[in-house]
Amino acid sequence: MTLPLIVAITGATGVIYGVELLRVLKDLGQPAHLILSEAAGANLAIETEYTLDDVRGLAAVVYRNNDIGAAVASGSFRTRGMIVAPCTVKTLSAIANSFTYNLVARAADVQLKEGRKLVLMVRETPLHKGHLDLMARAADCGAVILPPMPAFYHRPETIMDLVHQSIGKALDQVGVEHELFRRWSGRDESGVAR
Repeated sequence: MTLPLIVAITGATGVIYGVELLRVLKDLGQPAHLILSEAAGANLAIETEYTLDDVRGLAAVVYRNNDIGAAVASGSFRTRGMIVAPCTVKTLSAIANSFTYNLVARAADVQLKEGRKLVLMVRETPLHKGHLDLMARAADCGAVILPPMPAFYHRPETIMDLVHQSIGKALDQVGVEHELFRRWSGRDESGVAR
């Protein structure tokens, strides 16, 4: 049995990270359990051509953010882990402070208490000390802080190449095999990347 991966999309800019993560998981045959924050729907309309129904259709199971009785709200429901893509500072703050006021924060808290992977693709810039303190606090609790920062060693040609590299790094954290970007394999004798 393949354990599901929880995907939460919150209201930060960069909802394409969550949408594309869901699409990739579906293509890989990896079941995704989706939680959309209320603000994620608004950003979806601003930043993409996708509808809420399009995004919901990419997941095996969809939960309402106010459904604190959902399966993913309990540690006895086994999962592969959780990726929050993108993760707002508000969500980061709730997770770092164990303030489980909605299903995104509760499901994240469950991952931490059960010792499962929780990957937070925090989207904010610039960062002030309060943001950094929250990231450190969440990391101290066991979360992986993985802001979607573009890399260029794989020679991206499109925005989607950059998106894929970031979500590929997140999938690496939860042990999902993929071929979303060319991995670094060193340099040849002349110093050129292989």
